[in-house]
Order: sequence, then structure tokens, then C-alpha cells
Amino acid sequence: MKTILIPTDFNASALNCIPNLCAGIDEKELNIIFVHLFRLSDSVADLLMLSRRSKEFEYIGDDFHQGCRELKSAFPVIKSVRIEFFYGSTLRMFKNFLDAQAVDGILHPDFWNCEKLNKNSINPSDLIAKSGLPAVTILKKHEKISPETTPVLEEELMVV
Repeated sequence: MKTILIPTDFNASALNCIPNLCAGIDEKELNIIFVHLFRLSDSVADLLMLSRRSKEFEYIGDDFHQGCRELKSAFPVIKSVRIEFFYGSTLRMFKNFLDAQAVDGILHPDFWNCEKLNKNSINPSDLIAKSGLPAVTILKKHEKISPETTPVLEEELMVV
């Protein structure tokens, strides 16, 4: 079983990579975690209420939730689809988050687009590049599956 992290802005188009990901993974079970990264607030009140926050869930539209349900039912290899929010900006915090989520790989930046949701959103590229986890590459729509183009978990994270 592999757990793949996909940074996202929760736009329904973020789900377009999942069919190709499922087609190329040599696993019987796949866990997918969609994540958006936020800088931690300096406000003491915000920090105290962090565990009770639900404001960020307002950014996730019904079309994204529906798309996740449809993909899960269409691809039996998908065991779970989760939505998470990461709060922080340091590599140590990000690595702790990845460990807690048992992430095996992160979708390569060529296959996702993550726009800011608000002023506290951060670009995940730097943290991902330094995380040390392998990048997961997938086929583009025009490519055919062959031994040379089969999606793989790369041994080293590709930095773009």
C-alpha cells in the first residue's frame, strides 16, 4: 500500500491526474492525501483555536468532494482519499506532518497546480523539494503505457 500526497487548491481539475496515477501504480491499495499548506498565524487566538478550525473547509467545493467520491468508486485500487491542511513553514514541521500521515511519495510538481487560497497559503514546492521523499511521476494523457513510460516512484526527488 502506498500513500501519495498531492498538493492542491481544491479545484476539481486537480482530480484529473488520478486516473493516470491509478493506471501506473503497481500497488493493490493506494491512499491519496490532498493537502494545502498554510503559514502559521502569529495570532495567539488563532493558534489556540487551530484544532477547532473549519474555516479552511469552506475552500473545498462540492464538485471536488463529488469528484473524490466518483474516483474512489471508479478505481478499486484507491483505498482512501483524504483532505488535510498543513500549518507551518519549516522543513521539520513538514517532515513531521509527512511522517504522521505515513506518506510514501509526493506527486511530482509537473502534475499539480496549487494556487493560493488566502494570504496565509504557502507555495509547497520548496518544502517538497527538501523533504527527501520520492516524487511520483505519472503518464500524461497523450502517452501510452509501456515499460519505458510506466509511472514510478523515483528513487530521488526531482527538483524542478
